[in-house]
Amino acid sequence: MITREYVQTMARYNAWQNTEMLAAAEAVGDAARQMDRGAFFGSIMRTMSHLLWGDQAWMSRFDNAVTPPEAPFSDSAVAFTDWATYRSQRVATDAAIAAWAGDVTQETLDGDLTWFSGMTGSDMSRQMAVCVAHLFNHQTHHRGQINAMLTAAGAKAWSTDLPFMPDA
Repeated sequence: MITREYVQTMARYNAWQNTEMLAAAEAVGDAARQMDRGAFFGSIMRTMSHLLWGDQAWMSRFDNAVTPPEAPFSDSAVAFTDWATYRSQRVATDAAIAAWAGDVTQETLDGDLTWFSGMTGSDMSRQMAVCVAHLFNHQTHHRGQINAMLTAAGAKAWSTDLPFMPDA
């Protein structure tokens, strides 16, 4: 389904996009990040919190060395409310994703992942490649929402096109 090279490329893309997102979010300030903008999670900050929470949850399933988020899924949008904490956790999580991607094997991707889902309240099992593809798809989905909210708040739009990623 997917290759380790795809995973490594998407991990680099994720870090690049999050660096751009953090710069844009920093530029608009806290009031703009906290304002309800009618998105699914309401604000820029709440959407960014959910995205980081999801990345940490999936990475804790992929790599036992990664600590799962403390908050339950129902609190994912408010798990990270302090900007400085969010920024440091975002950077650390992106580094963990990149490190994991650098070591992932095709055998791992072709295997299955079993985990307990707090969302469904049950054990789940899926092909690892599907779960990894979901990680990157989930990131892109919510960063698109964040990008739209940030540009509406006056931030400079950034390139989101994969072919234009530095060192693509």
